[in-house]
Order: sequence, then structure tokens, then C-alpha cells
Amino acid sequence: MKSAAFLRQAYDVLRRTAVQLWRFIKEEATSEITLWMIALVVGLASGCAAIAMRVGISELQHLFYGADDLRLHSVAGRLDWRLVLGIPVAGGVLIGLLLHFFAPDRRFHSVADVIEASAIKEARVSFRDGWTSALGALLTLSMGGSTGREGPVVHIGATIASWMSDKLDATRITRRDILGCAAAAAVSASFNAPIAGALFALEVILRHYAVRSFGPIVIASVTGAVASRLYSGNFTEYLIPEHSIAFYQEIPAFMLLGVVSAMVASILMRAIFLTDDFATFAQTKLRIPLALRPPIAGALLGLLAIEFPEVIGVGYETAVKALRGYLDVQTLVVVAVAKVAAVAITFAGRFGGGIFSPSLMVGALVGAAFGEIATDVFPSVSGSVGLYALAGLGAVAGAVLGAPISTTLIVFELTGDFQAGIAVMIAVSTATVATHRMFGKSFFLAQLERRKLRIADGPESYMLRLVRVKEVMRPRGAENSASDTACQQLIEQGAWVTQDDTLQKALPMLEGGRAAFIPVAEPPPEDSEEQPELIGAVYLVDALKAYNRLLIEAHKEEHS
Repeated sequence: MKSAAFLRQAYDVLRRTAVQLWRFIKEEATSEITLWMIALVVGLASGCAAIAMRVGISELQHLFYGADDLRLHSVAGRLDWRLVLGIPVAGGVLIGLLLHFFAPDRRFHSVADVIEASAIKEARVSFRDGWTSALGALLTLSMGGSTGREGPVVHIGATIASWMSDKLDATRITRRDILGCAAAAAVSASFNAPIAGALFALEVILRHYAVRSFGPIVIASVTGAVASRLYSGNFTEYLIPEHSIAFYQEIPAFMLLGVVSAMVASILMRAIFLTDDFATFAQTKLRIPLALRPPIAGALLGLLAIEFPEVIGVGYETAVKALRGYLDVQTLVVVAVAKVAAVAITFAGRFGGGIFSPSLMVGALVGAAFGEIATDVFPSVSGSVGLYALAGLGAVAGAVLGAPISTTLIVFELTGDFQAGIAVMIAVSTATVATHRMFGKSFFLAQLERRKLRIADGPESYMLRLVRVKEVMRPRGAENSASDTACQQLIEQGAWVTQDDTLQKALPMLEGGRAAFIPVAEPPPEDSEEQPELIGAVYLVDALKAYNRLLIEAHKEEHS
């Protein structure tokens, strides 16, 4: 009896302590020390999510193909062709059902959606979108799809961050910091690269380098790497061969490789978007249900994999072979073309997954092919093929992701070699600049621009989407609001907005109109001849005040 009473007392003490601790964290969520504690928890959770994704993909690959990504391509090349064809089709069927029943917008989410959440959604990520996209990526990468796992892991981390921010009732700036922590930990755990993980979150997700954000993001990134190392050891994602470099003589060669990598990166991104547009056009024209789109793409992937098993999955095995110089020039070029086609088909089929790993594999193949040619033509001044493969790996990935700093650091952390890091930096920087001239933007920003969100133009271009008209309008009948007569005249001219419209729509109308206001009205029912019902007016001065507040807040965040 005494033992039971003691246990009850201990439980009550622990419960009260936990409640008080949670109340303290919630009340002090904006303080630096508390934010660091939150970063530790988010980093651990995101790191575990990355481990779980890696393990899940590996186990399912063993189930379907008999090997994980370390030997997947070699084993798949020896399987019966009907199995190689059938697995992606079966995966497409499962993906189609998942999209039809559980994905409201009929697609899976990835890094671009995390950037969008950070920019205009107050770092809010739907839990349903999170687990659906994670399951979609898991099925894709284990059943013949040709994408990557890092993007989905970043999105899973963002889902965790959003949930925790909701529980803490955090402010918008704090929510974005927690989101950055999750992204950093996810990348760090995936590549065992804590420095690159932190820089990726700042460079790609938050798109600023505020000192306030730097501390917690570094803590989360290190925590994610520690979690990954405790589980897998001090691994490296890609095994780097020994290399030599005739450094000064080879700088022009690495710059030229950067230009070639930019061309490849631009082709890869254009192929993905053009194939997706064609698939959407064909689906609409032929009235194909969305649930059939993934199986059709799965059949095309299976047919391609029969001849080129290298296109299956993340591509680790083939990338390592390219880095070690095991493939000849013809094989490197042909497999690179096949991989680009497979990635485009996978995305067009609405499979899950990200673009990070495919760009690394394509870059390694292109860099190795370039290195084979360079070492043959200039053997006296050229280093190893592996170093060119390494530089190509970083250059294509950095150009596609629009993340030259974090991509360079990922490669540097994988090698720990100063000269290799400089060679990669030269190729990555050249590729990034050249891609900007050829394509205009990164893959993620291009995805968002296709959704009419121009993140690349800076906060000024999208912040108006953060404020709805109802937040700044003056209600009908108020002393400082417009008269009904003046509002009705504008409504009859078609110059009015609803209360759920944003300032992105209202401000251009205000600036282009003759009046200092535009009416706010409720639209009539469809097929009705009734006039919109007037409920208020929004003034130019109020809209500009709200916009100015947002700009001040953004400036304060970026320089905190």
C-alpha cells in the first residue's frame, strides 16, 4: 500500500511539473533560451523522421526488389522483366488511390510547399498533407519511382514544426524560426551534414540570415545529425574516392563544367514542367481519371527500368559508381538521359518525392562524363574523374535547388577536403549564375511561380497576400466609411472586392481607380441577377498602412 501511495504521489509531482514546464515554455516561447529548447525537441523529432523514412524505404525496397539502394540497380538488372515492369505499375495504383481519397489538392507536397508556408501561411503546414505526402514518397521510392527522399523529409519536419507552433500559440516570426529548425534537422540527418542543414534552412526556407534565427537553427541541425549518427554511425551519404587536383590549371575546367551543369539543370527542370503540362493536357483531353495517371506513369517507368534499372529509386549505387570512375562515357551519358526522362515521368505521374537526390545523381553522371573527356584530352593537367563527378554532383544540385552555399557545404562535409571544396564551389557558383541566365530561377521557386506566387521577387511581391480585405475595411454605415451611393456606382462599374479577397487584388484596383476607396460586397448567388450586397469599403490609405506594417515586420525579422 505504501508503494502504491508513493507511486501516486510521484506521478502527481511529475504531472504538475510537466504542466508547469509546458505552461512556462508556452508563455516564454519567444525568448531565446526557450526557443533553443524548442529547437532541440524539433531537431530530434525531425531527425527521427528522416531516419524513419530512410529505414522504411530500405525495408520496402528489400521486400519488392530484394535489395536496398546500396545494391538496388545491380539486383534490379537481374530480376525478371515482368517484375521490374509490374512493381512501378502496382505502386502507381496505390499512389492513385492515395491521391484520390486523401490528397485534397490531388498532389503530394514537398519543399516548395514549405517555402510557401514560410512566406505566406504563417509557417502552417497541414498535418493531413504531411502524412499523405510522406506515405506517397515512401511508396514512390520503394516501388520504382525516380525521385528523392530529402524533400518529403523536410515537409514532414515542417509538419512537426507547425503542430508544435500551434500547441505553443507562437507568433508568426517564432513559427518561421521553428519551421527553419525542422528543415535544418531534416537535411542534416539525411546527409550527416549539420553545417549544410543549417545553411539550407536559412538560404532556401527562410531566405534570410537573421542572427535571431541562426542559434536555434544550428541547435536543431546538430541535434538532427546526432540522432542520425546514433542510429547509423558517422556515415557519409556518398563515398568519395581518392583524388588529385592540379589546382590552378584546372580552374577553367571546373568553370566550364559549371556551365555544362547549368545546361543539364535547365534541361532537367524544363523536362519536368513540360512533361507535367503534357500529362495534364492529355488527362483533360482524354478525360482520364486522376487515379489512373500514376499507374500509366508507372508503366512507362517500368518499361524504362527494364533497359535502364539505374533509374529506379534515389540512385545512390549509380552515383557512387560515377564518383569512383567505374562507368564509361557512353554509359554515363545514356544513363543521365534516362534518369532525366524517369524523373520527368515520375513527377508528371504525380508520384511523391523530391528533386534533391535525382539532381545529385544526374550531376555525378554528367561530372564523371566531363571528367573522362577532360582527363583524356588534357591528361597532364587534369585530376581524377571522381573529383569532376563530385563537382558535377554539387553543380547540378546547387543550380536546381537554388542553394549554392548549402550545396557546396554538403559536398565539403562529405569530403572534409579543402581543395575539393574549392573545386566544387567554383563549379557550383558558375552553374548557379549560368542557370539563372538560362532558366531564371530554382526548381522550387519555379514551382511556386506556376502557382502564381513570385517568391523570387522578395517579400514586397507576395506580402499583400497575407492581408484580407475584411481586416482593413471600414464597415457600411460607419462615420468614416464611404456613402452607399458612391459605393453602388462603383459596384455597377464592376469595381468591387469581397471581404475574403486579399490586398494583392485590392491594392492595384485602388491605385488604378479614381476614388480613394473601393466597395466591399458579398457576391450574389450563381445564376442570379441580383446586385452584390454592399458591406463596406476599403480605402487606399488603410491598405497602404497595412502593407507598411508588414514590410516593417519583415525588415525587423530579417535584421533581428
